[in-house]
Amino acid sequence: MTDSQLRDDVDAISRLKYAYLRCLDTKQWDGFQDCFVPEATGDYNGLEFADRETLVGYMRENISEGMLTLHPVHHPEIDVDGDTATGRWYLVDRVIVDAVNFMLEGAAFYEDRYVRTADGWKVSHTGYRRTWEMHYDLTDMKVKVTGGVSSDRVRNERGHVANED
Repeated sequence: MTDSQLRDDVDAISRLKYAYLRCLDTKQWDGFQDCFVPEATGDYNGLEFADRETLVGYMRENISEGMLTLHPVHHPEIDVDGDTATGRWYLVDRVIVDAVNFMLEGAAFYEDRYVRTADGWKVSHTGYRRTWEMHYDLTDMKVKVTGGVSSDRVRNERGHVANED
């Protein structure tokens, strides 16, 4: 593998991870599902999933429109070995559930595995281990939560508004 091919693979895997997180935070469940191979597994700090259908179904059911999420990652450590790769990412996340005056902040390290498919790189396993987590009761805090971009108004990677014909 040439240096150029390696850079292209690392770039493609990075874009895949960013799409995974964008689709998760904007609740674009079809796009989120497209990030995985059907047999993909997940383990989020002990919350385990045996396949893509179960993982995506859980996220779809439990990350509702009334929940604001933020999942930026950085410091990728990506190793490519032919048609497979591994990636470690540092996550700092926030979840706000205004309806119950709750906020979570935390950090974790994602440990991912990827496989090259006819459609490009896909996630074959994802998950993280928390390094810390804080919970806030927003009841007595003077906090106003606004925003929450509707998933149908987020532009996809081609600049088109998602879910519009």
